[in-house]
Amino acid sequence: MATYNKAAAQYQRNAVQTASPAKLTLMLYDGAVKFANIALEGLEEGDIEKAHNNIIKVQNIIVEFRSTLDMKYPVAKDFDVVYDYIYRRLVEANMKKDKEIMEEALRHIKTMRDTWKEVMRLNNAT
Repeated sequence: MATYNKAAAQYQRNAVQTASPAKLTLMLYDGAVKFANIALEGLEEGDIEKAHNNIIKVQNIIVEFRSTLDMKYPVAKDFDVVYDYIYRRLVEANMKKDKEIMEEALRHIKTMRDTWKEVMRLNNAT
């Protein structure tokens, strides 16, 4: 089992190191969706630590998205507004341990991810 875990970790490192910027962005969105779902599980199970830790992971991904925006493009300001809103909802969901707020944030993240997938498809980006 240890060998499998090492191989899986190496595969993941290679995937990240060789991915295009478009693919890295998609991987971040997928990570945010994954951690948001784990946070929701934690909220449903009453596992506050699990919920908190995974909401923080989602928040960190949103912070990363915001930090990479190139504000010389007008659309970046629009993305910043959306990311700011999602971030604030994540903070609120974490403070209140509110499943509905977390579900709302997840819906927005999924919409952003699906939009990004479509952009990649239209631009034949991999």
